[in-house]
Amino acid sequence: MSNSSSISHFLLLALADTRQLQLLHFCLFLGISLAALLGNGLIISAVACGHHLHTPMFFFLLNLALSDLGPICTTVPKAMHSLLWDTRNISYAGCVAQLFFFVIFISAEFSLLTIMCYDRYVSICKPLHYGTLLGSRACAHMAAAAWASAFLYSLLHTANTFSLPLCHGNALGQFFCEIPQILKISCSKSYLRELGFLVFSIFLAFCCFVFIVFSYVQIFRAVLRIPSEQGRHKAFSTCLPHLAVVSLFISTGVFTYLKPPSMSSPSLDLTLSVLYSVVPPALNPLIYSLRNQELKAARQDSGHRLL
Repeated sequence: MSNSSSISHFLLLALADTRQLQLLHFCLFLGISLAALLGNGLIISAVACGHHLHTPMFFFLLNLALSDLGPICTTVPKAMHSLLWDTRNISYAGCVAQLFFFVIFISAEFSLLTIMCYDRYVSICKPLHYGTLLGSRACAHMAAAAWASAFLYSLLHTANTFSLPLCHGNALGQFFCEIPQILKISCSKSYLRELGFLVFSIFLAFCCFVFIVFSYVQIFRAVLRIPSEQGRHKAFSTCLPHLAVVSLFISTGVFTYLKPPSMSSPSLDLTLSVLYSVVPPALNPLIYSLRNQELKAARQDSGHRLL
């Protein structure tokens, strides 16, 4: 039996057994990371440099792009290092930092997606009050609240998780440090406090989900009442990308953490973790650019300037 005071490092899950598979996984992670960095970087530069994109929708999209870069930069470099040098070790402090920043960015992304849903709701359902409800100061306050709450949430989660005595070794069944894997190696009775905190977190996430669903019901009812086809098309072009990103983020996350224990296996858990932590940041810029002509044009201009 060991406890947290005697653990100096953790062992992450080995992604591949042979050298050929390790290099293949390394190349896949490298490709996904470059796609995420390029796509989100172009969105950030386009919104920052394009004065015609200085609107609430694109302001929140810029913040979403920043939050998308977080999980990639937090988890993938260590995974690539482990694959390249055939090592599984991560220091205790490194594991704490990785979990802390990962939770910050994931929490901020969910908060920003909820705020962006509110932005679309006001824009379509209450257009006459849009300037009042979503002025520059209100947008800044909402974005600051999203990041501040994510920071406090992650701080409490991380401190609570690593205050638990760890009695079942130091091997984690994941390629990065995450809360469920830490709970698995904690003492049998001591994890109940953190488990209760997780249940409360799921309840808050469910409330945000209900708000998103209710908002989109109202949005689609309002869009269908728009008389012109061009107006409906414009409204859908701003809503569907956000809805697709929300669906991808929530479906992968919910299935990862709430799937039945009978379905759990190392390979499935690994695949799902990649789907919800690595793939969405690479796909989100593509999803938004496909339907938004303003953003597509601005990204092309930014890409030309970068080249």
